[in-house]
Amino acid sequence: MNDQALAAATLGADIRALRKARGLTLSDIAAMLNRSVGWLSQVERDMSEPSISDLRQIAEALGVPMSMLFAHTGAPADEHGYVVRAGSRRPMGSGEEGLIEELLSPDLTDDFEMVHSTFRPHSKMQKPAHRPTQEVGYVISGKLDLLIGGRSFTVGPGDSFRIKHEPYQWSNPYDEPAVAVWVIAPPVY
Repeated sequence: MNDQALAAATLGADIRALRKARGLTLSDIAAMLNRSVGWLSQVERDMSEPSISDLRQIAEALGVPMSMLFAHTGAPADEHGYVVRAGSRRPMGSGEEGLIEELLSPDLTDDFEMVHSTFRPHSKMQKPAHRPTQEVGYVISGKLDLLIGGRSFTVGPGDSFRIKHEPYQWSNPYDEPAVAVWVIAPPVY
């Protein structure tokens, strides 16, 4: 299988994993896209390659940034599904709030995803998030202020934290970037 085929295979598997994580059926997404269930099924099974416009609509229907579906880079055949090189991580999100995220997991087909997060100095999550997930984070460097379920915490290098089906918000009011690794189950990106 060539790199292009490997990238396409990852795309279909990721779309299926994201759809299932949101409790949506093929019919649900097909209706949102005004496409047939058969077409979407073929996309998920890597038998049909969606256009950029299709990817944009799929990303919107799944509530993910387009970059999650578009930024599949081919790994060498013997590493695909096993290794993610530092220079080949998939970017996630827009970075608008000062958060740069990269997918550490090879794809989104596991029961969880691992994310490398860099929080810029003096950045803040604008609105609290409340996801049906369990998340565990580990701070590598810097400090981060967290509001989890109404409780405030400041975490630093070596500290870890858990968010379990609770509203949360983060901020980095400090002069240094904060870097953390998050494990999120089920995958949400």
